[in-house]
Amino acid sequence: MKRNLFFMYSISFFQGMVFYSSIATLYRQAAGISIFQITLIESISLILSLVFEIPWGVLADRIGYRRTMIICNTLFFISKIIFWKSQSFADFLLERVLLAIVVSGISGVDTSILYLSCSEDDSQRAFGIYGSLGTAGLLSSAAIYTVFIKENYRAAGFLTVISYGVAAILSFGLKEVKATSKDERTSFRHSLTILKETLYNRSLLLLIAGVALLYEVNQTITVFFNQLQYKKAGMSAGLISGVYILMTLSGLVSVFSAPLTKKLKPRFFGAILFAVCSFACLMLAFTENPFISVLGVLLISICTSLMSPLGTELQNKAITATDRATALSMSTLIMDLLAVFTNLVFGKLAEFDLSAAMCFGGVLCILGVGLYLSGLKRTDCR
Repeated sequence: MKRNLFFMYSISFFQGMVFYSSIATLYRQAAGISIFQITLIESISLILSLVFEIPWGVLADRIGYRRTMIICNTLFFISKIIFWKSQSFADFLLERVLLAIVVSGISGVDTSILYLSCSEDDSQRAFGIYGSLGTAGLLSSAAIYTVFIKENYRAAGFLTVISYGVAAILSFGLKEVKATSKDERTSFRHSLTILKETLYNRSLLLLIAGVALLYEVNQTITVFFNQLQYKKAGMSAGLISGVYILMTLSGLVSVFSAPLTKKLKPRFFGAILFAVCSFACLMLAFTENPFISVLGVLLISICTSLMSPLGTELQNKAITATDRATALSMSTLIMDLLAVFTNLVFGKLAEFDLSAAMCFGGVLCILGVGLYLSGLKRTDCR
């Protein structure tokens, strides 16, 4: 299924081309949206993802993964049009509502297509390439923004619309990897059975929870709080955009996840990544130095990029059900529940004191490594 890998990698590249990424928070603030409103919108979006997650997983197993990707990437394209034209809290909320539908739909489907399109031994490598190409797209868009767009936020939104339109078109080139099913196995009762199996899989739950905490620290700090930290350190908008290219480059390290995991083993490798992230959060909490601020965010980004392929492979290897999308949706559901809580706490702490929010990120990483190591103790992946 090399054809599928080509199209999935291409989709990842174009969906990585979010031209406003380096000024995502500033983009919203320019439209009058406060930091707490941003995190509130994010939490509402995550709650909606919880609602749509399982129904989408069941539907994907029923209609097929190719059709699901086509539908979701088309909606993704529409969401970017809405973001480009947004002028108020209600507009940005609408965009995130649509995004919640998309994310819950793609969740588990994209990785399932990759997993089923290559051999099991090559899956972590495929996940690494998939993530790296998304980063390459992000890097390309960041470079274009820095050189050509600069302070024109709306132009960045328009170019993002174009790139997501291309990704939607590429989705039609995918080949189905799973036979669609309309029997009782895709019924609501079967979904409850998979949910029960997931909840009884304690090792999987611990792994999911641990990795989820790391992902949320990365998402909050490298997407939202980094710009606030940079402004606190006295960095200009132009310099922030330039630094964002460096941050984007760090995502390319995901291709090294597989060889490093084989050399260091999942237990030791994962523990190092969590520890470095915790240390980086504390660095950010107690500095106003531009260099240290950039270094702290960079370390978090690198560690998460290295953990992502490993975390995805561990999840997929734990899935034994033929209805893979449904089972993975259950895992994502748990991650989203944690994210709803952490986003609200992060938002409130940041409005009170950004340093307190950074310290909270360090605490979450410490908690995360404990959960991750506990989960690995119960598996044969140590």
